[in-house]
Amino acid sequence: MVINLSEQHSLVSNWVGQLRDTSVQADRMRFRRNLERIAEVAAYEISKTLDWTEKEITTPLGIAACKSMKEQPVLATILRAGLPMHNGLLNYFDQADNAFISAYRKHNPDGTFDIALEYMASPEIEGRVLIVSDPMLATGASLVKTIQFMRNEGQFSHLHIVCAIACTVGIEYVKRAEPQATIWCGDIDDELTAKGYIVPGLGDAGDLAYGVKLQG
Repeated sequence: MVINLSEQHSLVSNWVGQLRDTSVQADRMRFRRNLERIAEVAAYEISKTLDWTEKEITTPLGIAACKSMKEQPVLATILRAGLPMHNGLLNYFDQADNAFISAYRKHNPDGTFDIALEYMASPEIEGRVLIVSDPMLATGASLVKTIQFMRNEGQFSHLHIVCAIACTVGIEYVKRAEPQATIWCGDIDDELTAKGYIVPGLGDAGDLAYGVKLQG
C-alpha cells in the first residue's frame, strides 16, 4: 500500500512546498522542522493501524477504560538525512525502541554507484512492527538494502516506510522487494535523473538539513 499524504490538501502539502522552495531552504531549522512535522503526521496515521488493548486507568475520580498500544514499534533511520523524520516519529512514539543504520551511495569513476553499509545499532526486531524513515525515496536501492540488512537481525511483523518525497521508480523497486510494506509519502514525483536524483524533488535533504558534506 502507498499513501500520498499530499493527495488531499492539508498542512502536509504546505510543508512539502516549503521543503522544495529554494527561497525557504536557506533556513535549515525550518527545513528540519518541516521534515519532522511530516513524520509526525505519518506517525499519527500509522498509530491507527497498530494493535491496541483495553486498559483500566485510575483517575482522581474513578476508573476509566482506555485503549493502549499492545507493543511499541521499532523506529529505524538511515544516517544522516533521516534524523529529522526519525525525531518526528519519536515525538509521537515516544517509548519506541530505535535503530540507526549508516548507508550511503559510494560513487564510482564511471558515474555509477554502489550502496555501502558500514554500521547498524538495532534492538530486537523479531515479530515487531518496524517503521523506517528516509526523506527521499529515489531509486530505492539504499532503502531496500538497508531493510534486507535489518532482516539479518530478525523478521519483523510489518514494515512501514516514511519519506518526505518519493519517486514512482523507487516506489516500484521497493514494492517488488517488500510487497507487504506500507509506504507513507509527503508527496510523489515521477521523474528520476540518470544519476538517481528526484525531479523536481528538493535537492540533497542531508545537506539542506545539516550543511554540505565533504565528498570522500
